[in-house]
Amino acid sequence: MENNTLQENKMGTMPIGKLLLSMALPMAASMLVQALYNIVDSIYVSRLSESALSAVSLAFPVQNIMVALGCGTAVGLNATVSRSLGAKRPDEADRFAGAGLFIGFAAMLLTVAFGLFFSRSYFAWQTRDAEIIAHGRDYLFWITVVSFGNYAQVLGERLLCSTGKTLYSMVSQITGAVINIILDPILIFGKFGLPAMGTAGAAIATVIGQIIAACIAFGFNLTVNRELHLRIRYIFRPHMRFIKDILVISIPSMIMLMVSSVMNFGMNQILLSFTSTAVAVFGVYYKLQSFVFMPVFGLNNAMVPIISYNYGAARRGRIMQTIKLAVLYACCLMAVGLLLFMTIPNVLLSFYNASETMQAIGQPALRLTSIAFLFAGYCIVLGSVFQALGNGVYSLVCSVVRQIVVLLPVAYLLSLSGNLNLVWLAFPIAEIASVSVSTFLFRKLYKSKIAGIPE
Repeated sequence: MENNTLQENKMGTMPIGKLLLSMALPMAASMLVQALYNIVDSIYVSRLSESALSAVSLAFPVQNIMVALGCGTAVGLNATVSRSLGAKRPDEADRFAGAGLFIGFAAMLLTVAFGLFFSRSYFAWQTRDAEIIAHGRDYLFWITVVSFGNYAQVLGERLLCSTGKTLYSMVSQITGAVINIILDPILIFGKFGLPAMGTAGAAIATVIGQIIAACIAFGFNLTVNRELHLRIRYIFRPHMRFIKDILVISIPSMIMLMVSSVMNFGMNQILLSFTSTAVAVFGVYYKLQSFVFMPVFGLNNAMVPIISYNYGAARRGRIMQTIKLAVLYACCLMAVGLLLFMTIPNVLLSFYNASETMQAIGQPALRLTSIAFLFAGYCIVLGSVFQALGNGVYSLVCSVVRQIVVLLPVAYLLSLSGNLNLVWLAFPIAEIASVSVSTFLFRKLYKSKIAGIPE
């Protein structure tokens, strides 16, 4: 018995507090670096012009769909692999890994097709501003057509997370982000004899960083991730049962993230009815709030395999302790973000070369939207708990309620007042609604899946 315990993955044996922190801190650190890259990227773009910043903001919904396809697949991959390992079925875990990579390859092909045929028309549909269209097309073309690094990085890192090797995942992600940060000014403005490429340079810096990070992640999977074996036959000839099991969890997660793209697109249209500067402010808000949300997502990335593993191993106490600690840590992180947005919004906006008009719009926007942080940490953790236990539809319901059923209609109704400041209140209102729905669904999940597990 002692020998079996020593051989068991740390997710089934290490004390939960120590385990969650040991897995979450590397992930949170890497996510913070990723958030820093997102912020720095937009800072450099804002130095080109406000039109360039608006173009990148308008491109965000498409990037969000890419995130939905990649991270949605990764959620299903992470949960199924960890659950199989917890149930002591290693060959099944290998098959899930292969099926997940196959799904990611298919998603990449769809993204490339969009970039080749629709990268310009996407912007022309939203605005007649030739400068915004030109900047946007240059940026989106490279991000989509050279997207294989994006998908390979996400899936490679999640395979490491699924076995508890978050430190290696952190190395991969931080390396990619640092490369992006270094290359941004060189390619955007033209340094060391290279031509200035503008927004195209920002996109090229991104894809180079993603490709290098993907190579590192898969290198680690092949050399140190001994619990998984990436077999060619499982990747290119996956069994439909494994694809289906991943998609049952992944599709609700994908749709949930795509709902965010619909929300972003809808908010951009509402804000364009006021001024394009409001769209730029909304884009800046999303970049800045990523610095708060990314560490929470890192916490979630660590939490999902722990819950999935212990659900596979039928250990209720470890599942509940993980959930409680994750909620506590997430709420603390969100409180720090709220404090920053409330006290120094002018400083945050000044990073983006904000004009007086942008400061006048942006300061109340950051203060009002950040009220949502009070509730968001709780909702984000519960959404990931649903995914970890195979109930991705619950996460989807919460996301649809928050962003489509509540946020967009409320924002539109408030916009009819002609007061732009009122529109930002839609964010905390939507988050309060999400708290109620998340709590109700978690109680249902607890009764159906957790309560019956013996202590």
